[in-house]
Amino acid sequence: MAATTTPARKAAIAGAVTAGSLVAAGALSAVAAASYYARRVLTPDRQRPDDTQILVVDGDSVTLGATPDTLSPGRYGLWLDRDRGHARVGEVLEVNEASGRVRRELLGVDFGHLTPGFARWNQYYFASTPDRALGLRTEYVDVETELGTMPAWVVPAAAESDRWAILVHGRGATRQEGLRAVRPLHDAGLNVIVPSYRNDLGARSGPDGRYNLGLSEWRDIEDAGLLAVRRGARALVLVGWSMGGAIVLQTLSRSWLAERVTHVVLDAPVIDWGDVIAHHAQVNGIPAPISGLSRALMGRRSARRLVGVHHPVDVAETNWVTRAEELQHRILLIHSVDDEFVPVGPSLALAAARPDLVTMERWERARHTKEWNVDPERWEASVAAFIGS
Repeated sequence: MAATTTPARKAAIAGAVTAGSLVAAGALSAVAAASYYARRVLTPDRQRPDDTQILVVDGDSVTLGATPDTLSPGRYGLWLDRDRGHARVGEVLEVNEASGRVRRELLGVDFGHLTPGFARWNQYYFASTPDRALGLRTEYVDVETELGTMPAWVVPAAAESDRWAILVHGRGATRQEGLRAVRPLHDAGLNVIVPSYRNDLGARSGPDGRYNLGLSEWRDIEDAGLLAVRRGARALVLVGWSMGGAIVLQTLSRSWLAERVTHVVLDAPVIDWGDVIAHHAQVNGIPAPISGLSRALMGRRSARRLVGVHHPVDVAETNWVTRAEELQHRILLIHSVDDEFVPVGPSLALAAARPDLVTMERWERARHTKEWNVDPERWEASVAAFIGS
């Protein structure tokens, strides 16, 4: 005999179905939010907006709208007229908080015209190529990679040398990021190669067009190192900024080049992508569970289509605090406690875990990868002493 469904039981069943639907909808929303955040982390930034207002140009100074960048100490650049011009600015001379203005030294106009209007902040200070920006003889070469040729600059040492430095820029950056290191390395007698890697503007795209947080990009750096070895390199110095630091660490772990590396210089490096992803989630108001789910989705083969990657990106493999015992190379680690983009915590933790290998150069006031800008003399002296030891 069939049981009679009472009105109360019907209400309970309806409530359970509704609750189950809400839970399912909530789970789908969480997965969608986590997938979106994961894609944001892995997608290259192609467009850079004009973010700086030029208000007054007056002889040897320029007045700008006040922003965290334009108020930063040190020397920087300004891209003008959609990259058709470039100027260099120095220290802050005056700040007018009431009007939101800051006046800085004008160190020179490299090309184009500096006039009031909008410009784009250039944290690399230098523009163009090593020969134009630094006056150093430069070869324009193509590096053969598994994806095809990738453009690179080679700055030969003044005298014959079997020491080479490979400069690896960061996420969304360009090869110009490495120009700040070229002069001190060249002066130390090293040949310098500044390569591009997959998904750079002007370079080949990877299979998915996404960053892999160093887990695939290291192959292109290995190919740049092979070019150096074929040209006589017997000792290599690897230098990486931000995600370039993560790429360098993967190169040391995965590549045959590691046996030829004698020194490693990391500037504001990503030591642990999990920490960086969690930091940016917090800054952008993304709940911690969504951030954690996004990291998990990146590494799941079943979620490749959701995240948009060809191969899973295992964020755990980028945590060099937990992998500290695997390191075998001497590292100069330059990082500012003022870094707003890649928190300094994992760098300090790695230095504490491996004091036998890691020399920590701690800056107190410099935004992300701007340690050289704030104190170029200290940066260059530290690097020169380290690679000369």
